[in-house]
Amino acid sequence: MKIVALATCAKLPELDEEERLVLGPLSDLGIRAVPAVWDDPTVDWSSFDLTVLRTTWDYATRRDEFLTWAHTVPHLLNPAATVEANTDKRYLASLAVPTVPTVFLAPGEAFTAPDGEYVLKPTVSAGSLDTGRYGPADAPLAAAHVARLHAAGRTVMVQPYLAAVDDAGETALLYFNGEFSHAIRKGPMLTGPDLGTDALFHGEEITARVPSAAERALGDALVGTLDAPLYARVDLIPGPDGTPVLVELELTEPSLFLGQDAGAPARFARAIAARL
Repeated sequence: MKIVALATCAKLPELDEEERLVLGPLSDLGIRAVPAVWDDPTVDWSSFDLTVLRTTWDYATRRDEFLTWAHTVPHLLNPAATVEANTDKRYLASLAVPTVPTVFLAPGEAFTAPDGEYVLKPTVSAGSLDTGRYGPADAPLAAAHVARLHAAGRTVMVQPYLAAVDDAGETALLYFNGEFSHAIRKGPMLTGPDLGTDALFHGEEITARVPSAAERALGDALVGTLDAPLYARVDLIPGPDGTPVLVELELTEPSLFLGQDAGAPARFARAIAARL
């Protein structure tokens, strides 16, 4: 029997509940799946036929340690090189698809509050942690947010807040081995400034969604440029003119929302099996 490690973090040693939905379909395929905490020194990663990154959601403030670990794991998916490139959101500047306009501020670079509403977040983050929404009246809080991130050596992203998300929400398209699987809608999450939290992730309002033709076209084109990741999540928001723009391309540890589509757990299990 093949054995697959599903890498997680110490706060979720048995995985997130939705992620566990793949265990049964993998078992049906003759594959034993074992949750394993990525920074547990007692785990022998070489004993697994494959390690799949899943709920390693505590890596953001320990990225160097996480990448060092990833480069030591044999048969890691997605691969360590992909993880290294994808865990710093400055990758957005290199993609040939429409993205949310972004200014990157490295530590020491001055922050000037934009006009209108805007979003501040670090280039290395997970689950919308350290992310806040600001308006003209919030300049002192925004400056404090930037200062807090810069003091920790983190680069800050400054983006306009796209108001269409309040009604349309965000669309996430899920792909397994390059093939579209399903999509979901995320409701708006950012209600105001970020005041600092040690929570692992923010709660999300999630429902199933059928993506538009324009969303599928953007997602399919983007995933088609990638080097066959086991999974990819393409997060989109309507831009000012209504056409979709990319918020993030998630290739490291995205939630796959397996509970939002009845066939998704089996599709993901088959994708994993195909890589063994």
